[in-house]
Amino acid sequence: MFESENKREELTEQVEELVSRKRYAELRDLLLPMEAADIAWLFDELDEKAPHLIFRLLPKELAAEVFVELDSDEQEILIRGFSNSELKEVLDELYLDDAVDIVEEMPAGVVKRILQHADPETRKSINEILKYPEDSTGSIMTTEFVDLKETMTVEDALKRIRRTGPDKETINVSYVIDDERCLIGLLTIRTLLLAEEDDVIGDIMERNFIAVQTLDDQETTARTLSKYNFLALPVVDTENRLVGIVTVDDAMDVLQEEVTEDMEKMAAILPSDKPYLKTRTFETYKARIPWLLLLMISATFTGQIISSFESALAAATILTAYIPMLMDTGGNCGSQASVTVIRGLSLGEIEFSDIFRVIWKEIRVAAVCGCTLAAANFVKLMLIDRMLFHNAMVTVPVAAVICCTMVCTVLCAKLVGCSLPLLAKKIGFDPAVMASPFITTIVDAISLLIYFQIASAVLGL
Repeated sequence: MFESENKREELTEQVEELVSRKRYAELRDLLLPMEAADIAWLFDELDEKAPHLIFRLLPKELAAEVFVELDSDEQEILIRGFSNSELKEVLDELYLDDAVDIVEEMPAGVVKRILQHADPETRKSINEILKYPEDSTGSIMTTEFVDLKETMTVEDALKRIRRTGPDKETINVSYVIDDERCLIGLLTIRTLLLAEEDDVIGDIMERNFIAVQTLDDQETTARTLSKYNFLALPVVDTENRLVGIVTVDDAMDVLQEEVTEDMEKMAAILPSDKPYLKTRTFETYKARIPWLLLLMISATFTGQIISSFESALAAATILTAYIPMLMDTGGNCGSQASVTVIRGLSLGEIEFSDIFRVIWKEIRVAAVCGCTLAAANFVKLMLIDRMLFHNAMVTVPVAAVICCTMVCTVLCAKLVGCSLPLLAKKIGFDPAVMASPFITTIVDAISLLIYFQIASAVLGL
């Protein structure tokens, strides 16, 4: 809808003008063709009173879709402004999994009001889903699906879908259960439409299917949906009874949250469930300061290493000028390897059993990268530092020390960067925590030790 920032500003101004002039019919006509996500974006740009007015102008179905797209803070503001009848109308239009997500984000007082005005069946379903662990598949599933019996004919199945389908989240796939509600097969709407009316469901259904359990990790379930390009995935309990489905939109939300969380951990920030601009300054401070303190303390080890080689640096002060370059190169190489491995772990492409294959690959990459960087650095030292800047302290032995250290540093950085996330995964830690910050600190210490040892050996310090 919004191809540019200018169009966004124009639309916001247009809506504000229509609101101020009370031209509600024109405003409604402007909003109706828009997508729910775009209308939700508008809510965030307008003043506090406008969202309530716009929400009341929208048809019930579109209003419910917009409500789902809003941030939890905006949802809370709207709920507090709803009359009891308006709240009930919104809840009646929401799919169950969306209602559960809203309940999980709201304060206790708002949750109590939501549950009071939900119909008994919805309230019971919400409470059942809320019992599942936070990161489990059961916590993101919906119970709004179409189930069929294997003894039904195609005609009977189509009648059931027409009768119950409007209230279901998806009718693309129907699930076949027995008398004990155990999942025995599934059926796509395409198969139903192409079959004869007197065909029996048990004869045309797909008996080979993939299902997940309620206590499975939700990230694993989301990856399964992505791997097989499913639109929905059946969820069963420990006795194989069908209890719900997970749809692709919920899986996308899970993967987005996991990626965001990994990025925050890799940047040494405690994960937050709020958007950046809506996170208070003190909350941002609390998310960052523990890691900063820890990394600051760990960085003192590199200072201790430099202090222990003060005499060597005093004898060849030129070596000091190249410490930042070596440390930065090592940190960058370690980060490259760790990010690649962490992504492979998150996508299920790499397992701990692949550690020796990963290490062997990184050794080969490190050898090529290290030699290339060392060669380029030697040319730079001789042509620019020595000849152009007339730095007589940059001799061939000094350049050799720097270049040899470069090769060794790149090799060690790649090895540390690729192995630490795998080891963390093996012992039960989050691999993302072992990314850039800690790897950089470790690599910095290793690169300094290598640097001073090679300098002592070559220059006789």
